[in-house]
Amino acid sequence: MLATLSTGMMAGIFFTWTNAVTPGIGKLNDIEYLNALQSMNRAILNPAFKGAFLAPLILIPITTVLHYKINPSHIFWTLLAAIFLYGIGSLGVTVLGNIPLNNLLDNTNLENTSLARAKNLREAIEFKWNRFNLIRTLSSIGAFVLLLLACLQIKRLI
Repeated sequence: MLATLSTGMMAGIFFTWTNAVTPGIGKLNDIEYLNALQSMNRAILNPAFKGAFLAPLILIPITTVLHYKINPSHIFWTLLAAIFLYGIGSLGVTVLGNIPLNNLLDNTNLENTSLARAKNLREAIEFKWNRFNLIRTLSSIGAFVLLLLACLQIKRLI
C-alpha cells in the first residue's frame, strides 16, 4: 500500500506540473518564465519532495522482493514492471534530462541576462524540460496503475 501511495503522490505531482504549472508559466515572457521555473525548481528541492520522490524507488523493490519470496506469481511480474517503469521513466529521466536543464538554469544569473540571452536560454530549456516531464508523468502514472493492479490481484488471493 505504501509503494502504491507514494507512487500515486509522485504521479500527481508530475501530472500537476504537466497540466497546470508548465502551461501556466509558458504564457509568461522569457525573463518571467525563466525566473518562475528557476524559483520553483529551487523551492521543490526540499526534504518532503525528496522523500516522496525516493519512496517508490525503495518501497516498490521491497514489495517486489517480498512477493517473490511469498508467492512468485504474476503479482511479482506486475511489481517488477512497476519498478522499471518508475525507475527508468521517473528517476532516469529526472537525472539524465530534467536535472541538467535545471542546473543550466540555476547557474544563470537572470538579473544580468539580456533579452536575447533569455530567449535563447528558454528555447534551450522549455521544450526539452516539458517533454522530459511528460515522460515522467506517463511513467509514474503507468507504475501507479500497475501497483493498483497488483493490489487488486493480492486482494483476490486473500
